[in-house]
Amino acid sequence: MNNGQPDINPKLLSPYNPEETEGRIYKLWEESGFFNPDICIEKNVTDKDAEPFSIVLPPPNVTGTLHIGHASMLAIEDIMVRFARMQGKRTLWLPGTDHAAIATQSKVEKIIEKEEGKRKNDLGREEFLKRVNTFAQDSHDTIIDQAKKMGASLDWSREAFTLDDKRSLAVRTAFKKMYDDGLIYRGNRIVNWDPKGQTVISDDEIVYEERKAKLYTFKYSKDFPISISTTRPETKVGDVAVAVHPEDARYKEYVGKEYDEIFCGVPIHIKIIADAAVEKDFGTGALGVTPAHSQIDADIAYKHNLPTVQVINEYAKMIVGGENLLGKKTTEARDIIVEWLRTEGLLEKEEEITQNVSTAERTGGIIEPLPKLQWFINVNKPIKDRDNKTLKDLMLEPIRGKNINILPDRFEKVYYNWVENLRDWCISRQIWYGHRIPVWYKGNEIYCDVEEPKEADWEQDPDTLDTWFSSGLWTFSTLGWPDLESKDLQIYHPTTVLETGYDIIFFWVARMILMSQYLLDEIPFKTVYLHGLVRDAQGRKMSKSLGNIIDPLDVAKKYGADAVRMSLVMGTGPGNDSKMSEDKIKSYKNYANKLWNITRFVLSNTNEIKYNDNFQEYTKKDKELLTERDEIFKTITKEMEEYKFYLAGDKIYQYTWARFADIIIEESKPILNGENDEDKSSRAQFLLDTLIKINIILHPFMPFVTEEIWSLLPVENKNLLMVTPWPINDTTN
Repeated sequence: MNNGQPDINPKLLSPYNPEETEGRIYKLWEESGFFNPDICIEKNVTDKDAEPFSIVLPPPNVTGTLHIGHASMLAIEDIMVRFARMQGKRTLWLPGTDHAAIATQSKVEKIIEKEEGKRKNDLGREEFLKRVNTFAQDSHDTIIDQAKKMGASLDWSREAFTLDDKRSLAVRTAFKKMYDDGLIYRGNRIVNWDPKGQTVISDDEIVYEERKAKLYTFKYSKDFPISISTTRPETKVGDVAVAVHPEDARYKEYVGKEYDEIFCGVPIHIKIIADAAVEKDFGTGALGVTPAHSQIDADIAYKHNLPTVQVINEYAKMIVGGENLLGKKTTEARDIIVEWLRTEGLLEKEEEITQNVSTAERTGGIIEPLPKLQWFINVNKPIKDRDNKTLKDLMLEPIRGKNINILPDRFEKVYYNWVENLRDWCISRQIWYGHRIPVWYKGNEIYCDVEEPKEADWEQDPDTLDTWFSSGLWTFSTLGWPDLESKDLQIYHPTTVLETGYDIIFFWVARMILMSQYLLDEIPFKTVYLHGLVRDAQGRKMSKSLGNIIDPLDVAKKYGADAVRMSLVMGTGPGNDSKMSEDKIKSYKNYANKLWNITRFVLSNTNEIKYNDNFQEYTKKDKELLTERDEIFKTITKEMEEYKFYLAGDKIYQYTWARFADIIIEESKPILNGENDEDKSSRAQFLLDTLIKINIILHPFMPFVTEEIWSLLPVENKNLLMVTPWPINDTTN
């Protein structure tokens, strides 16, 4: 003490100010180069033979800004990464962004239409893509800035983009190999067609909306023996069969019979077939089979060798019938057919039901299942040089063999179910923005290669690839593949862990396993950590309509990024949704301030002693406190290694506040003000040592405030806290 005033850094005399601190600290980290594992080795903070720890950032879409879900992902991953780095591992966290083809193109189309009243065809492909690239770059810059504000210790020197030149080479190489192996083929199959966006979309781009609908029960004609039910009478002009259950006694006599009918002016040929897929207790127990406009019906038709009759086009308009139907929108045609059924006395029942309607996520258009000539990946074809295993087999093997662990493991069943029921994957999209399909045509000739043909007169396929195709290569395309000599690929692949939302386990996780298993013959990651959705305090999904969206950057500015990070991690294990509120964030701002106040107390009451990290002369009581503390820190370390960050975070929080601040520091006041020098010296060393270790252990969770406090602590020859060794090496008791 000095004239009754503590002899400490004047910063500590004011409350902790995250706004003044965080930008400065991040700049310090960036300038140190320690986000890059090569520089950590160069500067001797990591051993060159150290065990690698690698993780790729699930690339955010370049369609806008980061939301609270992204902030949660960044917080969890940064905890993993900072912990591994402090354990001395050769730690790489690789950043990047996703071009998100349909989402990005759709957004830019809307902007151009709103601002200029033009459509993409008015601009032409080249000019339109220039606009998209400008939008994507601006969005990218915002996302990177936001990730930095959240404290993400990503190696920016290795940043990737799913549409950059290196990833483009990887995509073309992967396509060519799959094409040569007969796994990629062009065929006519039922796809999800978005009439509004004029493109195929994948299952994960479908939003199911509950809507009221009418279920109509009727016969094709007065003489037809069986009644059918449907919510889409307009498709019935494309029916080729009626399917019944083989054991349904009501219809046994009709199986195998064929009928020619005129349905609303359209000639149809109907065969009665028996198929076990039909539910005999649902509706009339009979199913009108429309192979061109239903995936289920297409499967039945394939099995029974039935023809496919398309009656609806890409604009959701009728392409059969007389003046009454031809060219009409499907909704109009429905009304016309229902009215015809009524007039003809064929309509038996009409009831209102609630059904899930498939709509396109980006355009809101109602999805029309259509037969289209598209590019597909065959997931059921035996691969010769892989012991005749299929891509499905390659996807299932590592999970069944426990080479990849999914946290929580309840999602394994979901994964198996999805893969086992997987259909061939449609990979072509009718949009301009994305990886162009590396196939060229000249008359009837087809040419597929990594590079375009040298001769003239070849025309490239106009379609682009599904975004998930390039995202599926992400763990290894970012590490240098297809260059098998790439050092990064050799050192960091398979990656250690993939951390992502449970809602994209199929669309992304499964496809990364598919691509890595097939192209590299190895797993893409050893562990999959799935986080849940971030909901509001009442457990509701955040949405604009509810007005309950929490912007991570707004609250980070208000309460500090550390507080936001803690509030996103605490109280939530892997696979579970979390509840978020400003009150929760505020409580962790108070915690950051508590840590600041603890630091002020400890430093102002120990400034006359020299900290000794090898101090041995502890009193019996202080030895007991050390044992208690180290046991807690061992448990925290073990939980960190097991990805139980919510438990580890809670333990360090409770120890810092409830034990260290409220009890130990209070008990220390009379000791520090007493006459016994041995007791004073022992307690002062214990307080300093514990404050130092609390900051180290809390650093992965709250990197900014701990790095700032670290700069004020009396530790000799110290480096930045972010590369300071973790204090616990042995977690066995």
